[in-house]
Amino acid sequence: MIKDVVKIDGNVTVEEVAMMMNEHEIGCVIIVQDENPIGIITERDMLKRVLLELKDPKTTKAFQIMSAPLFFGHPRMTIQDAVKRMTEKKIKKLPIIDEGRLVGMITLTDLARSVAYLEHIFSKMQNNAK
Repeated sequence: MIKDVVKIDGNVTVEEVAMMMNEHEIGCVIIVQDENPIGIITERDMLKRVLLELKDPKTTKAFQIMSAPLFFGHPRMTIQDAVKRMTEKKIKKLPIIDEGRLVGMITLTDLARSVAYLEHIFSKMQNNAK
């Protein structure tokens, strides 16, 4: 799980969101209102809801293009539960919320890395057992 999730107020412009995503080299930001997570903006949202709809990024607000409601998980869920939730909701990023606070995010990339890591460890264990 990524613990340092970038969050931004829904009243900022899409241009500011794009600059923030570029600065942090990330593919999404969480939209908050009074520190409460209310939505997410992904690169796909930018493409579909700004570029393809010819919206002006300098005047369009983040809350106008965010995906909501926010589908999320909790810190005590298993990896299998996270994968199931992501698959059911057809999402690639799963914010993790604990008692109303954003505490992290799991992405498909994180899951792929964890599977690759576990396969590497398992392979090493098998080689050491020989």
